[in-house]
Amino acid sequence: MRDPSRVRVAEPLAPYARGFCAELLERGWAASSALQQMKLVACLSRWMAAERVAVSELTPDWVERFVEWRCAAGYRHFRSLHGLTPLLSHLRALGGAPPPEAPAPDRPVDLVLERYRAYLLGERGLAAGTVRYYERVARLFLSGVAEPGGELDLGRLRAGEVGRFVLEQGAVRSVGSTKNAVMALRSLLRFLHLEGVTAEDFAGAVPAVAPQPRSLPRALDPGVVSRLLASCDRRTRTGRRDFAVLIVLARLGLRAGEVAAIELGDIDWRRGELLVRGKGGRRERLPLPVDVGEALASYLRRGRPRVRCERLFLRVKAPTVGLSGDGVSRIVHAACRRCGLPMNGAHRLRHTAATETLRAGASLEEIGQLLRQQSTFTTAIYARVDRDRLRELARPWPGGVA
Repeated sequence: MRDPSRVRVAEPLAPYARGFCAELLERGWAASSALQQMKLVACLSRWMAAERVAVSELTPDWVERFVEWRCAAGYRHFRSLHGLTPLLSHLRALGGAPPPEAPAPDRPVDLVLERYRAYLLGERGLAAGTVRYYERVARLFLSGVAEPGGELDLGRLRAGEVGRFVLEQGAVRSVGSTKNAVMALRSLLRFLHLEGVTAEDFAGAVPAVAPQPRSLPRALDPGVVSRLLASCDRRTRTGRRDFAVLIVLARLGLRAGEVAAIELGDIDWRRGELLVRGKGGRRERLPLPVDVGEALASYLRRGRPRVRCERLFLRVKAPTVGLSGDGVSRIVHAACRRCGLPMNGAHRLRHTAATETLRAGASLEEIGQLLRQQSTFTTAIYARVDRDRLRELARPWPGGVA
């Protein structure tokens, strides 16, 4: 039997079997893999019937008991919780199975972090990625000032402990990373003061990090970019997708996360524009160059899986969902490996797009519009890339060679 929809699933999971099977196939699962999943569903349903467990009672504890039973019964496949993830996600999305209970914070550090996270999301309105980073730094600091037994008395916090933490982090981080950690630490200390946990605002006690001379943006040579694009085998679905991702990065200067966030409706084919979902929830439109549009059209016609997903760029292997920002970066890494080049990230292609546009005669203001940078100071660094223009502006050194 090769048709996964023909696997017989008895009660209590019978009402969910057809929809789950359709979801697997819709999300790009191979028929053979979907067949094994449906057999697992049938096995779980038989066990639930024998144990008198309803779908609404399928808690993580019952799932663990099923896995233990399956191992003891001698089954060779799906002997861990990981194999049941697709089914459990499907049941929970429909409201059938209860969601997993989040462990209640029991350590003092966890209790403070829970309130701090709510503050960052509710009061500050920060992005989820920023909140995760701030929380990691906060955990490092709070764990360091906690007592050996886990007790946390922030009322006794002293400026010396704040400075010591920054020095320790500076010894193991780069200058840029230390600056980010300092910014996150100041945010935590302000929160603790606002909450009344500390009588003094220790944010002012955080030492500043010595400024680092800003280096020139490191752009790739046009020949290197051509090699990266040529390394994609456009006879395959994966190659057409990777080529489209790389050319969007190289021509439009998008960030990896912005490429991953592109949706089908963001492309205006009639006007030749692309909607970009940038930082801080900003949405801006960029002109769609002809070569970029051709690459996207080729991917849509002969590369993109036909699944119900709004994201433009999708994973090749099941489950067929939208690429993440890390997935976009991995496409660049893979192209570098195929070309035998040093490892470069997606941001290097962003610098390349800006540098080549500048060398083609664009102004710094136009570069800022391309990169969608709000600060002219950030864009000004590209002025140092165009050495020919700087040479024209520089006055000759007295007594030097003309």
